[in-house]
Amino acid sequence: MAEYIKLYEKDTDINRVIDIVEILQKGGIIIYPTDTVYGLGCDIMNAKAVEKIARMKGQKVEKSDFSFICHDLSHLSDYSKPIPNHVFKLMKRNLPGPFTFILEANNKVPRYFNGKKKTVGIRVPANNIITQIVKELGNPILSTSVHSTDEIKAYMTDPELIHEEYADAVDAIIDGGYGDNEVSTIVDCTNDEFEILRQGKGELIL
Repeated sequence: MAEYIKLYEKDTDINRVIDIVEILQKGGIIIYPTDTVYGLGCDIMNAKAVEKIARMKGQKVEKSDFSFICHDLSHLSDYSKPIPNHVFKLMKRNLPGPFTFILEANNKVPRYFNGKKKTVGIRVPANNIITQIVKELGNPILSTSVHSTDEIKAYMTDPELIHEEYADAVDAIIDGGYGDNEVSTIVDCTNDEFEILRQGKGELIL
């Protein structure tokens, strides 16, 4: 049964954050709030946890479209090839925010992601709860959206309902209040010109 943890974005309890980080370090899977929909994630350094999430999503890790949540832009060089100045400026203008930026991956991306995967999606949400968790963890967490089984609603927004559905599938569910039902905007930065692959929440500032 998942631990149900209530956190407040404006006054995040650091002791509870540390508890969550310990869950991640032990290979746990968490559901957490972002500035868009609720996310499902784990420590990207834990292969077994990553594979478990892939199974939950019905995907193979090497073919997955998971993104990495970072607490700021300082992790970028750890997982992407050198970023052109105009791309970095674009990211700096729009992050933290509801965007996923697709960058060229380097060879430091954990091996189990590699396969034929040559890109990495980077998120820096404007949500203090998840960025505090990532900062305390010391490296990014894998992220994918929490979908609803209700055919009418694509995403779940009520953390209590998320708990009812996912309590036996994950290790912790973080209640940060109602989530959004709009996903992030995906921006491909791997070519000379930016391309919006999916328009979601937020308008890109060029």
